[in-house]
Amino acid sequence: MADLISIRDLEKPTIEKLLESAQKMEKNLFTSHEKFQGKVAATLFFEPSTRTHLSFQTAAQRLGMSVVPYTHSNSSSVKGESLQDTLKIVDGYADALIIRHPAEGSARWAAEVCKHPVINAGDGGNQHPTQTLIDLYAIQKARGKIKGLNVSLIGDLAHARAMRSLLLALGMFGAKVKLIAPKGLEMSEAVVEEAREKFGAQIETSEQLDLAGADVAYVCRIQKERFSDPYQAAKLQASFRIMPELLKSAKDDMILMHPLPKIDEIPPEVDASPHAYYFQQAACGVPVRMAVLEYALREG
Repeated sequence: MADLISIRDLEKPTIEKLLESAQKMEKNLFTSHEKFQGKVAATLFFEPSTRTHLSFQTAAQRLGMSVVPYTHSNSSSVKGESLQDTLKIVDGYADALIIRHPAEGSARWAAEVCKHPVINAGDGGNQHPTQTLIDLYAIQKARGKIKGLNVSLIGDLAHARAMRSLLLALGMFGAKVKLIAPKGLEMSEAVVEEAREKFGAQIETSEQLDLAGADVAYVCRIQKERFSDPYQAAKLQASFRIMPELLKSAKDDMILMHPLPKIDEIPPEVDASPHAYYFQQAACGVPVRMAVLEYALREG
């Protein structure tokens, strides 16, 4: 059995196999998977989630597994039970544990505590590996490839865990990346250098919102809750919006992605644009997470 904690833990051939597996899962979404009958997945979400939580539950059920949801507000944690004790208890009930927690490094620590495989569904601002796999799958599905594509990552790159994981994966797969962020919200230089040194990634940076030349534009929200000055947050949010007129400069086949939830950075009128691909991207979550669960529960 295998944990999935960080995109750094996966070699390119393994990711390719996961994407191939997800494609097969999508083609056979309603097929019974008998080998997973009797298996139990536990979802432990210490932070709010819609897409990640529901798609993992759906993925497990599509595989024929049962799901045990852990609700923090109704648990013994509110009585003071330690996270370690909670994990050990749930580990005794389930065959796989899917965890989201606000503390960076919590998922890797959980993997050390638990005997059954742990899947990281987001640990603070650190990693969100299954979101990255979904993003790669969605790009490959829409554009037929990843290598050589011009991918712009846009928004609050300092705090978006999905963007950190994705930058490394795009470097691994040979995409050309443009990082577009307001001053002060740039991608961690350590992550940028890691992508360059490890994969020879071609990366450029900019503070100007521009979609010209992009094959994929991937947007994340400005995280207002991280700002001490609400006025500054609102100002940056207003300057980094994907308005319909901005799309006029985009290539005809450019796809617009977002990990969701989108707030003000993509207004509702953009949803009708042929460039909008974020809802199709979200739908990829079920087959990809089915492939991840199969990977985690594999024997040998």
